[in-house]
Amino acid sequence: MIMKGKRGIVLGIANKKSIAYGIAKACKEQGAELAITYLNERFERKLKPIADELECGERFYPCDVSKPQEIKALKESLEKDFGKIDFLVHSIAFAPKEGLSGHFVDIPKEAFNVAMEISVYSFIELAQVLKPIMNQDASLLTLSYYGGVKYIPSYNLMGVAKAALEMSVKYMAEDLGRDGIRVNAISAGPIKTLAASGIDDFSFMLKWNAVNSPLRRNVTIQDVGNSGMYLLSDLSRSVTGEIHYVDSGFNIMGMPAIEFDENGKTEIAWKDC
Repeated sequence: MIMKGKRGIVLGIANKKSIAYGIAKACKEQGAELAITYLNERFERKLKPIADELECGERFYPCDVSKPQEIKALKESLEKDFGKIDFLVHSIAFAPKEGLSGHFVDIPKEAFNVAMEISVYSFIELAQVLKPIMNQDASLLTLSYYGGVKYIPSYNLMGVAKAALEMSVKYMAEDLGRDGIRVNAISAGPIKTLAASGIDDFSFMLKWNAVNSPLRRNVTIQDVGNSGMYLLSDLSRSVTGEIHYVDSGFNIMGMPAIEFDENGKTEIAWKDC
């Protein structure tokens, strides 16, 4: 049991299709004790069965990261129930609809600020507030996407937020590494999640990734969950400041994949999308 004796908090589970759920489940299966959060009363009702499944019904806390008082209350609850924690999973991102459509240069300042606060600063603030109750070898993990490195149609503001998040991981890794705390991110390939439903042409993104990645398939929450468990466990005790790709190798590709027909002529694989 790789995670036996480890205690941690997972923020951002929306349902059983969430990447955060995949990570939580993988950690639980390897012996970890979990706490999870919910955004509001509506999500509390939806997530209660998942909290029961993960055996953390007594450690099921409200946390809207836009409200500093709720993050402070989360620390108090964790300290009361766990004492110290060994890991934290941050799977929280949000951009107003006007930040995910139209031209990037037309994005309102208000939408930009909201996306940065929820998608980026919340990870930093959680580290600030919870650091006093983290064990020396604790591991922090957040979730990114390739749109933070390269242009992805319709990703717009969220791509810029993910770029900021990835650099935050690197700076946080140096700061917290002095105390033995590790900070990493997973950049997962496209997966049908609640968050992904807000991105235009997402079905095309799924097909494109499957056709043009070296493994010729998309990833699952189980794939990402197992990689997340590795980064949260002692197996990765010397890994920090990394952006770990779990995308069937898509990020290594410099151009669309090329296939050959029976006559030896080339065909661009995007025709299959």
